Amino acid sequence: MPSFFLLVDCNNFYVSCERVFNPSLEGKPVMVLSNNDGCVVARSNEVKALGIPMGAPVFKYRSLIERHGIQVFSSNYTLYGDMSRRVMAVLSRFAPDMEIYSIDEAFLSFRSGDLRKLEHLARRIRRTVWKWTGIPVSIGIGQTKTLAKVANRVAKSSPEYGGVFALGDTSGVDACLKPLPVGKVWGIGRRHEKTLRCHGIYTAYQLKTAPDSWIRRHLSVTGLRTAWELRGISCIPLEEVPSPKKGIACSRTFERWVEAREELREAVSLYTTRAAEKLRGSRLLAACVQVYLTTSPYQEGPRYANALTCHLPVPTDYTPSLIAAACRGLDRIFKPGYRYKKAGILLMGLTRAGRRQASLFYHQSREDLARQGRLMRAVDGINARYGRETLRFASSGIVREWQSRPSHRSPRYTTCWSELPRVR
Repeated sequence: MPSFFLLVDCNNFYVSCERVFNPSLEGKPVMVLSNNDGCVVARSNEVKALGIPMGAPVFKYRSLIERHGIQVFSSNYTLYGDMSRRVMAVLSRFAPDMEIYSIDEAFLSFRSGDLRKLEHLARRIRRTVWKWTGIPVSIGIGQTKTLAKVANRVAKSSPEYGGVFALGDTSGVDACLKPLPVGKVWGIGRRHEKTLRCHGIYTAYQLKTAPDSWIRRHLSVTGLRTAWELRGISCIPLEEVPSPKKGIACSRTFERWVEAREELREAVSLYTTRAAEKLRGSRLLAACVQVYLTTSPYQEGPRYANALTCHLPVPTDYTPSLIAAACRGLDRIFKPGYRYKKAGILLMGLTRAGRRQASLFYHQSREDLARQGRLMRAVDGINARYGRETLRFASSGIVREWQSRPSHRSPRYTTCWSELPRVR
């Protein structure tokens, strides 16, 4: 019996989350901005129709925003994350085999030879998600994950299908692949797209019908798997257990220009603290810390950007050690006389907490490790119970005049008692 994949994708997810608790936004142009309200990270269909691209700097479109009365919101990741959890909880009721692919996408797998029944199930899933969460979704059905992605594009872009589209027979698959640009195929990045175009392959159908030997020579085994997936041969299984993280990053754009080293140290300390919390939450240790800072690419005058990786004696999740390493790196790359607009850190060399590799030249007693572990558990526990930064590291600053302050953020309706919706 053949297997089919359902790709459930939330429509304009961040915008949809805002509309759930503010129905007056329905049918109006809405956009969500990045940290510090710098760039567009989500757009309603009405905004897309106005020609504002994803990632566009907001300052370039101020007049268009005012002329068309576009509703602008700052990113509210606390709300979006909780709404995503609710959507995924609904989806898990319909299929035991499920992969959460991103904050707004999930693959479901079904062993069924009856495509019509799967379409009916997909429509029921769509209705249930809408009824229980208020989030609209589109669902694509295919024999492989790549074909499910293709089907989902059709479901989103063609309202006549009612948000659900299935790819079953070969003729139907080919009809969808022939007009699809090869760069839009899941797994084909810009480099591979350039290679394919140079050899006269412009559509997904041309990639599907290309010889295996040629694909493997130019796109490696990964590209060959993509071609097989387009032919209906499943090569990419569900990842029911998330893959181990390769790095944990935290960065922000500043509220204003930052020139003082002390303020940059505060920012780097804060970002390291946030990344360390995620590190411990994933039960991982970091072997090195990369710190970077940059001026704005849009500013006039001298520009500067640099990064440095600091290796730790032994992998750790102890925040003070990570902060110390990050600040050492910052001191080495900092140059006075520049107006910095962004800084960030990246924890790398991640290993499981139970597999700490000792060092021949650095000794740390079991008692010290145990003490550090107890301290971090206590800090995380207090902050989890009483709110983030109930306990904070002094090096991350008190006033933080450099910190971005989103001016258009909606309330955290589902996770903060003081911001719960009020019914009048």
